[in-house]
Amino acid sequence: MEKLAEGELKMELRRLADAIAGGEPSMDDAAAAEALDRASMVLSALREHKFGCQRKGGGVGVSGKGMRSSISPQQRKPSPAAGKGAVPEHFLCPISSEIMKEPVVLATGETYDRPFIQAWLNAGHRTCPRTEQVLVHCFLTPNHILRRMISEWCDSHGVDLPPRDTLDGGDDAASVVTQGERVELCGLLEKISFPSVSEQKNAVRELRLLTKRRPSFRTLLGENPDAIPRLLSLLSSSELRQHPEMQEDVVTTILNISIHDNNKKVVGENPQAIPLLIDALRTGNMETRSNAAAALFTLSALDSNKLRIGESGAIGPLVKLLEEGSPVAKKDAASAIFNLCVAHDNRSRAVKEGAVRVLLKTVTEQTLVDESLAILAMLAGNQEAVEDMGSNGGVPSLLGIIKESTCGRNRENSAVVLHSICINDRTKLREVREEEDLNGTISQLAQNGTSRARRKAAGILERMNRTRGVAHSV
Repeated sequence: MEKLAEGELKMELRRLADAIAGGEPSMDDAAAAEALDRASMVLSALREHKFGCQRKGGGVGVSGKGMRSSISPQQRKPSPAAGKGAVPEHFLCPISSEIMKEPVVLATGETYDRPFIQAWLNAGHRTCPRTEQVLVHCFLTPNHILRRMISEWCDSHGVDLPPRDTLDGGDDAASVVTQGERVELCGLLEKISFPSVSEQKNAVRELRLLTKRRPSFRTLLGENPDAIPRLLSLLSSSELRQHPEMQEDVVTTILNISIHDNNKKVVGENPQAIPLLIDALRTGNMETRSNAAAALFTLSALDSNKLRIGESGAIGPLVKLLEEGSPVAKKDAASAIFNLCVAHDNRSRAVKEGAVRVLLKTVTEQTLVDESLAILAMLAGNQEAVEDMGSNGGVPSLLGIIKESTCGRNRENSAVVLHSICINDRTKLREVREEEDLNGTISQLAQNGTSRARRKAAGILERMNRTRGVAHSV
């Protein structure tokens, strides 16, 4: 491609990224493919400008941030391509330090190799390994541009890139079930059916441990048509109230099973599963309630399960857990509420269950600010929710976030909510105008916020000017 200065390359890359991400109406499939190709070339040229042939390590990863200590040295392995020339660091997975075979983007914007970040998530982590930020969701988005750049680099440097599905055996290899495991499961399921409570407890505890440690057992329980119903029969037992530790083990086993993608549909479609998890959410000890919320969060990755869970009455107990739970339980509840509210029908349910008041409370108390603001922004299109936000003192809290937070996403979500409040309530608009006249908070956001925050801030300023003009004319 033509020689451009570094600044020009950045401008061109920004233009292409906006066009691709924004989905311009005039852009058909051919134009989109051409834009992706162009972006790939611009990234390559920009890489040469910035790094040349001098990248020897100790630099930055895909997002320009230094490696955090949350990834231990024991987790990293030398890249098999290390002896064939310096590998650009943004081609290396931050967890494995190997060339990424299937780069995917996490909710925080960081890129990882899918098998390694999936293993991190499957282990129950709810944070980004690099930034340690809490994840508002666990969806992984393929990074096609980076994948193409890695492939081109490997071709030009004679590096063999293993197929994506053979990485260290992958999740599929780890999920291969042996005959011995089938026999072991049959034995445990028989013990679950014994009249002896102690035998049942031991069997369920063993299943909890096995489904945590072995992906193959998660696969096996999903494939066995008798396994999940037998587990759920324990949850429905009237005697379970007397054995809270067994309720915790059963719920946690269901959580572990649900981590396997194929099992989400199997568990969600069982008529007993979601109601019994909701019952555990109401009646269990704090660990049980937390794991029930985590199980509902995991199951809600499927759109069909989002509706089932909402219709079954899960949102009320989740909101209660968000308000009164332990720190870990609150995070699990917030993650589940966020996922469920992706479905529009569940947003009105969340509002009716008092979610707005509890979410604003967590923001005011500076706990789970990221998650709470993300949910509030999602609810900002609901009229009743907006009224609740105004009546529950949302304006001062949101203005405080906009003024003091260093997190662009939190300021953006605050602006989204504040914009809805200002459109709905002139008295709250007056309150925002007083802050603007005193400190210029909204004007500053309109200049230095994210693109969405700037749009919302401009909308608030426009409404202020319009109402001020009406007042003057009167």
